[in-house]
Amino acid sequence: MPTDKDLGREPGFATLAIHAGAAPDPSTGARVTPVYQTTSYVFNNVDHAAALFNLEAFGNIYTRIGNPTQAVLEQRVAALEGGTAALAVASGHAAQALVFHTLMQPGDEFVAGRQLYGGSVNQFNHAFKNFGWNVRWADATKPETFAAAISPRTKAIFCESIANPGGIVVDLPAIAAVARRAGVPLIVDNTLATPYLCQPKMHGADIVVHSLTKFMGGHGNSIGGVIVDCGTYDWLASKKKYPALQDPNPSYNGMRIAETFGNFAFAIAARVLGLRDLGPAIAPFNAFLILTGIETLPLRMARHCENALAVATYLSEHPQVAWVNYAGLPANPYHALATKICPRGAGSVFTFGLKGGYEAGVRLVSNAKLLSHLANIGDVRSLIIHPASTTHRQLTDEQRAAAGAGDDVVRLSVGLEDAADIIADIDQALKA
Repeated sequence: MPTDKDLGREPGFATLAIHAGAAPDPSTGARVTPVYQTTSYVFNNVDHAAALFNLEAFGNIYTRIGNPTQAVLEQRVAALEGGTAALAVASGHAAQALVFHTLMQPGDEFVAGRQLYGGSVNQFNHAFKNFGWNVRWADATKPETFAAAISPRTKAIFCESIANPGGIVVDLPAIAAVARRAGVPLIVDNTLATPYLCQPKMHGADIVVHSLTKFMGGHGNSIGGVIVDCGTYDWLASKKKYPALQDPNPSYNGMRIAETFGNFAFAIAARVLGLRDLGPAIAPFNAFLILTGIETLPLRMARHCENALAVATYLSEHPQVAWVNYAGLPANPYHALATKICPRGAGSVFTFGLKGGYEAGVRLVSNAKLLSHLANIGDVRSLIIHPASTTHRQLTDEQRAAAGAGDDVVRLSVGLEDAADIIADIDQALKA
């Protein structure tokens, strides 16, 4: 892509969204990044193969570990997030699993804000226990609770930039300060905001994860996840705390990954240890579809936010609605923080409560016509769900309430249709 030297300035966000990581295909001249639908790659010679396997040279070995289509996606997301490197994987859950696989040993702990996507709560509470990884819960609206949960076994802090499903904007600088004092990295799930609305690195994050399935791809047609290494954490400063990065690795001739790869060591370790051995690789075609979606990310996110504000304003004045939690509304308690953390808008996912409680929520989602009742967010189409009866049903009543998914809660992911049509559909569903 054109560099700052070519343009005389640093490329802007929209330029990066279209060009970062990409160039015309060297063999065919194809302008769009091709789908490299192959499992493996021919080596130049024996020495070339040995250098690749020893991590002495960068290149393609096997698509489980890396693929040229995937590489463009990784470079593009890293550029948008201001990171040093990225690793694209099969899903957002896979991204989280590889992050913690790289950081944690059996018996280790991490602290997470409890205002999270229900699937993450489930993953942290249950699946991670099979690896001996333990979560301590904090309140993402109260940064001091993260400090209170730190223990000698704490290896990381995790939160979302905009919490799903509640739409709470999180005070990332305050939580980053807790992580710095504890000497551990801050991991931020930036799925709801995307780097267009929020760049967590600017607020103290060390590692950023996304479900690329959502706003980054934007069209509900492909599953993917990504890990971004911000290059900000000194892995050598805490001796024996992160053995995967610090200790001599027997599978790479005793190489110390943090020493060898410096400020992109985490991304390398997640690839050559986690992705290599656990195998949640993203399909080349999914990487291609997500790349295509990212090209329009700034246009889509601006329209998402515009529509969301219109819908939230309508709901805040509706007699059947008890409350609306959208940080874009001036009266919202997170509005001031949103203007600081997400200056371009507060996103398009938010919740509201119906005065009729659980049954009213079920009726509303059942009567929607234009809005699709499904378990996803970040689509060009407007989506609606009642978390207590779907995405968060595996949680207890107390856990649902803590996660912002109580019985009366309905979650909207406002799409790109005409705002008047979205409002008209909600209105008829409420009347029904």
